[in-house]
Amino acid sequence: MKKLLAMTAVAALTMSVNVSAQEAEAIFNKACTVCHSMGVAGAPKAHNAAEWEPRLAKGMDTLLHSVKTGLNAMPPGGMCTDCTDEDYKAAIEFMSKAQ
Repeated sequence: MKKLLAMTAVAALTMSVNVSAQEAEAIFNKACTVCHSMGVAGAPKAHNAAEWEPRLAKGMDTLLHSVKTGLNAMPPGGMCTDCTDEDYKAAIEFMSKAQ
């Protein structure tokens, strides 16, 4: 019984690590692309460095705060209901880099 409990705990920990560590592009595709692909309501377009430059100049903490509390037409948390601060940062970095 102890082995079964230990294996279950290990499996649960492994799954929770995988769930919380989302890939930046996957976050963008599921939660950001609707607005940031076309610049809806003034959102900076993904991979348009010129549009992101003034926002990045404010610092990551300010950008993270804007995402979490909402800004203009963007609701609090954007469209990502399960993102962590690290997920948001990864998505911002992904979108702000030119491709």
